[in-house]
Amino acid sequence: MINVLIVDDQVMVREGFSVLLNAMPDIEVIGEAVNGRDAVQQVAALRPDVVLMDIRMPEVNGLEATREIAAADADAKVLVLTTFDLDEYVYQALRAGASGFLLKDASAGQLAEGVRIVASGEALLAPTVTKRLISEFSRLGAPRQPAQERIGDLTERETEVLVLVAQGLSNGEIAEHLVVAESTVKTHVSRILVKLGLRDRTQAAVFAYETGLVTPGF
Repeated sequence: MINVLIVDDQVMVREGFSVLLNAMPDIEVIGEAVNGRDAVQQVAALRPDVVLMDIRMPEVNGLEATREIAAADADAKVLVLTTFDLDEYVYQALRAGASGFLLKDASAGQLAEGVRIVASGEALLAPTVTKRLISEFSRLGAPRQPAQERIGDLTERETEVLVLVAQGLSNGEIAEHLVVAESTVKTHVSRILVKLGLRDRTQAAVFAYETGLVTPGF
């Protein structure tokens, strides 16, 4: 059972998502939060698997809450909720530690599948967001040297897998591309995350862009 915490300052949004998710046999909503401060407290108390996080909220917004949850090394995966796929905070949320994003007008099936994907450790990035990330990294310019030096800790195959992760490929697609078993890819991804001190594959993708390992126009 995947335990979910819903964070949104609008009652109707919280109730709507709760009804949709609780109807799924493998998902249970264990709590709701009205702002970022409330979210951080409830994550610590309830230890959910996935946090559906709205960004624009009063007092403490979702961006700051995501950053605090990630800093606390919580096991919860943060799935950002946004009204627009080009929300100005999407990039910042991913940098802060979010595992992906989902539009608020997603269908019940898309919402449930998004929760499952993030809970399993996969990234949830729509093509429009991937393009935005590429654009943002282009604007930022030179790679970050300290992060770039950490690539040396990876083996040649791990570096290859990291590049494919950053390009948005799933474990199954990477396995097919490299002609190896999917379990082998999972092992590589796990080792990459441990060596680089990253939370999940979304953070790995951000790292790959920041270091210049993957560049716009790949």
